[in-house]
Amino acid sequence: MDVTKKKLEEAAAEKIISIEQAQSLYEYLVRHSGDTPRFTFTHVLYYLGGLIAIGAMTLFMNLGWESFGGAGVFFISLLYAGAGLKISNIFSEKNLIIPAGICATFAVCLTPLAIYGLQQWLGVWPDDSVYREYHRYIKWHWMYMEFGTLAVGVFVAWKYKYPFLIMPVAVTLWYMTMDIAAMISGGDYSWELRSLVSLYAGLLMIGLAFWVDIRSHKLADYAFWLYIFGVIAFWGGLSSQDSDSELSKFFYFCINLLMILTGVMLVRRVFVVFGALGCCGYLSYLASDVFKDSWLFPAALAAIGLGVIYLGVLWQKHEAFITKRSRSLLPVPLKELLDTKA
Repeated sequence: MDVTKKKLEEAAAEKIISIEQAQSLYEYLVRHSGDTPRFTFTHVLYYLGGLIAIGAMTLFMNLGWESFGGAGVFFISLLYAGAGLKISNIFSEKNLIIPAGICATFAVCLTPLAIYGLQQWLGVWPDDSVYREYHRYIKWHWMYMEFGTLAVGVFVAWKYKYPFLIMPVAVTLWYMTMDIAAMISGGDYSWELRSLVSLYAGLLMIGLAFWVDIRSHKLADYAFWLYIFGVIAFWGGLSSQDSDSELSKFFYFCINLLMILTGVMLVRRVFVVFGALGCCGYLSYLASDVFKDSWLFPAALAAIGLGVIYLGVLWQKHEAFITKRSRSLLPVPLKELLDTKA
């Protein structure tokens, strides 16, 4: 629920609160919402600048850096990381939490580059691959960089406690799933193996995100990035499974419906978006393959859609009663989590 100045003014017009109370409440909400990411021009500039800086040291790294040699890459990475943490501390002292978190994340994202430079410097790099391939190809020896990034990311997140710091941790966990698949198969892995690893690793990441959500929901949204990359890995692996069984395809549809329900319960849009994509994909398959010559299928589908709309009407009418009864049966930590999402 978004509380806007207009809504507060409307509440004052209906004598629910006074005009003075509406103004004071709005000013209070503005003061205490600066740390929450929102779609404002200021926040867009924060994240755009941060992603450009992070991308420059990760996705857009070019071969020119190889001329510095391993020692040069290592020490330059430390220099940049130190500058990022220093700027983060300056922003933190000025209570600019979002740019502080972005700068701290920039420092963490330099970890794989620093480890790459260190390995090159010590002469233990196993082949002729270069750092720019880290974000493009799957190799078993990326694991050293990934474990190092996880360790640094978790430590910095523990020390600074900025939710955006979980982003490189989540991305690294996602990368590791593919590299683990390469290790399991000795480098000769199939698409089926990759999709299975992605599916189960995504499930584990979603479970980790749920655990983090329950433990930390009173502090900040530390689970956000874990949910995003967990759902991407799980749904991508699930959707990549190949099956000629109609029952399996229907089961896929049911899983996507469950994802939508989970997203609604936890107020996590990523579940809803990917669940909806999966449902639309299954319905498209039915329309184009199973019932391609049936005039009844579109009519039945339209009737189902209208029925879902009516179900929404009934839910809205009895939502308070159903929610109260159902949540009374849940464990206390989960009940507290859902109450904060209301």
